[in-house]
Amino acid sequence: MNYKITGNENITFNNNAFYCIGTGRMGLALQKQYFEQLKLVQEKIGFEHIRGHGLFHDDMAIYHEFQENVADFGPHAHEGWDESKVQVEYNWTYLDMVMDSYQELNIKPFIELGFMPKQLANGDNTIFYWKGHTTPPKNYERWANLIKATLTHLMERYGKEEVVNWPVEVWNEPNLSGFWKDADMKEYFRLYDVSSRAVKEVDPRFRVGGPAVCGGSDKEWIKAFLEFVREKKCPLDFVSRHHYTTELPTHTGHYGYPKLHKKEQCFGQLESTRGLVDSFEEFSGMDINVTEFNTSYIPNAPVHDTNLNAAYIALMLSTFGDNHKSYSYWTFGDIFEEAGVPFTPFHGGFGLVANGLIPKPTFWTFVFYKNLTKNYEKCVLRTPECIVVKCKNGSFRGIAWNVDTQMSGKEIKIDLEFPNENQAAAKNAAEKLPNVLLTQLVDEEVCNPLKVWHELGEHSNPDKEEIELLRTSAQPFVQTQRCKNKVSLLLKENAVCYFELKAAPIKSDRGYTYGRLQ
Repeated sequence: MNYKITGNENITFNNNAFYCIGTGRMGLALQKQYFEQLKLVQEKIGFEHIRGHGLFHDDMAIYHEFQENVADFGPHAHEGWDESKVQVEYNWTYLDMVMDSYQELNIKPFIELGFMPKQLANGDNTIFYWKGHTTPPKNYERWANLIKATLTHLMERYGKEEVVNWPVEVWNEPNLSGFWKDADMKEYFRLYDVSSRAVKEVDPRFRVGGPAVCGGSDKEWIKAFLEFVREKKCPLDFVSRHHYTTELPTHTGHYGYPKLHKKEQCFGQLESTRGLVDSFEEFSGMDINVTEFNTSYIPNAPVHDTNLNAAYIALMLSTFGDNHKSYSYWTFGDIFEEAGVPFTPFHGGFGLVANGLIPKPTFWTFVFYKNLTKNYEKCVLRTPECIVVKCKNGSFRGIAWNVDTQMSGKEIKIDLEFPNENQAAAKNAAEKLPNVLLTQLVDEEVCNPLKVWHELGEHSNPDKEEIELLRTSAQPFVQTQRCKNKVSLLLKENAVCYFELKAAPIKSDRGYTYGRLQ
């Protein structure tokens, strides 16, 4: 593949990968390792918002019903309970701790309203190891008051002008029966109607959206949802949905092994959403936020830990922004308990960071895309294998990848020719190589902590020395070379390569000659 770049190109590229990142349920934010993983992600990448489940789950302890003279706990708890005499109180202790830690790490919540507090749920349906309640509220007035009280508290603590900029999403994947009892569309629409109006009652500047659907019946749900919103005139500022790119997994032991969609079809399920939204005159052009995406939708798929995942996500990020305001990778780290506490550091978790603070290959895909935003002027090349941007100082940055879903071992070669203005001004031998090419490579050989862990024996609980070795093996291979205006990149299977080409005149100190020993 050969590409000649003049620097005059101006190609559409919306690099919106950093608006939001996913997280395990909110209560996990109280753990030390959670904080450390998020701190690493924020230092190396930096996301604006964070979204996860469990804001109203019982481990956050926000919602409490009580009655005077009726025991709250113990063997006689709730004896003599009279629903007509119920009073409600709120406890903000853990919420404040979580939000304070987010503030410390310079990240803001993308608020998901869910799941249902046990005392407010009208049934016993739960999901996940941590038993999130997924039934509608038994009392919609109390649900609306919970939303209003929570947003009001956040505004009082962190400032009204700050908190109104935190997006609010109503529930999670209600089109799946596991997340919403019976996948009851009519009941979800009622929940959305009540919830969205409660949000706007606190402050009309809040941005609220839904329906946060995922796969399968997504087209049916999005169309019906927009029809309902239009009919009832519900508040709606954005449409949200999720996107995963694998088939049903085959399960063995603790793990699931799904087949990836072909790389040419990685957005197959998303293609209809923009058209559906734009088919409604009043919603045409409305923001679409993909509030979860990854390859596999299960938290124990070994593909998440691989270089294949990194290359596949690199391909997705190059075009994801064409039709979507944001797209939130699910998730930043592996402190995550949907399927239970993981047995090993590499267990196929969703995270960019494995437990033990070990960056996975996909971590570097996001680092590389963040590098493209620095001093950014415009995009000058975008192909199915690479993207190149021009910086305001005249240098070029890019990312190239080789997605090999068949694990065939096939290499690809990408040749890039850039403007040769620096070379044209060369006066002597030292100036005939006026540029420096910097590359950072992630592939199966040079940045593959999963492979190192495997060859060390797949220890479930590696000691400090082994963890340090795994962290060291999880760094990109950095290389520099003097060059003219042509760049040649050879990518092995599932490689992701970040590169910079910039003018670098050598200005030696008096008497110094590089390479001279005597």
